[in-house]
Amino acid sequence: MPLVSIIDYKVGNIFSMENALKKVGFRVEVNSESDKILQSDAVVLPGVGNFRVASQKLAPLKIVLNDYVHSGRLLLGSCLGMQLLFQNSEEGVGEGLNLIEGCVKKFNSNVKTPHMGWNNIKIENYNELLDGLSENSYFYFVHSYYPLLKNGDDVAASTIYGEKFASIVSKNNIHGCQFHPEKSGKTGLRLLENFARMTRK
Repeated sequence: MPLVSIIDYKVGNIFSMENALKKVGFRVEVNSESDKILQSDAVVLPGVGNFRVASQKLAPLKIVLNDYVHSGRLLLGSCLGMQLLFQNSEEGVGEGLNLIEGCVKKFNSNVKTPHMGWNNIKIENYNELLDGLSENSYFYFVHSYYPLLKNGDDVAASTIYGEKFASIVSKNNIHGCQFHPEKSGKTGLRLLENFARMTRK
């Protein structure tokens, strides 16, 4: 049974993510200790709230997370955790992890923010994380910002809310989803099951 570390950097409630990961077959540890992170088979970076605040709280773990990713093991960011994979955000001054090239933009004023509720995806570049998912797959979103990627090949799936944005990103062993898989019912669990299966390889 693979061991996943949920990074605890005091941003958002991680209880539902912990339960979802246990359901799909992970042993779960919630921690912010460098040595435990480096011993994990997979890492999940959750998050809810403000990019600037989150990036400051995550700063002490930036080096270890970069080391972890360069080891080739899997990392999954969700919601704000996905946005932190990028270089920076319009949501205040602060540096992300710079693991994927791009920035985080605010939705245009012609749509209501936050984008809240169920919406579907369009598959752009298939990978194993998307196994069993289709363009009829709906997920639960709560966000006012979205990532704009430099390399379109890193966009695994997109969603439309006023404009098209990247809702699932994948670059080698780094993955992110703008929605909350742990709050997205069967489709969210399927994505996490895929992540667990990828971890076992």
